[in-house]
Amino acid sequence: MSTAVQSSEITVTEKALQKLNQLREEAGLGENFGLRVSVQGGGCSGLSYKLDFDDTEQPGDQIFVDKGIKLLVNLKSYLYLAGTELDFSDGLDGKGFNFINPNASRSCGCGESFSV
Repeated sequence: MSTAVQSSEITVTEKALQKLNQLREEAGLGENFGLRVSVQGGGCSGLSYKLDFDDTEQPGDQIFVDKGIKLLVNLKSYLYLAGTELDFSDGLDGKGFNFINPNASRSCGCGESFSV
């Protein structure tokens, strides 16, 4: 019997990476700016995702580097986000960042909030 081991890192897909690099360039931010990924209360499912560019590491941050981009996650948010993959969709059924979060027991229709 095999047991799947779930990654505890936060990762990004190639499409998300391309969009993040485009946004960072449009904002005039240097390569030293990483992506702060966090969770805050709110949204129709109770918790919502938040993305910001940030160049400052805070005490307690969990730091991951995937495909060359630094991801900064505060410890409280990390408890909800461990193993999450950030994707980007620009299709007809919706445009924006999507969180593929194995910890979410329920997500809202728009994908911007979740519950555990």
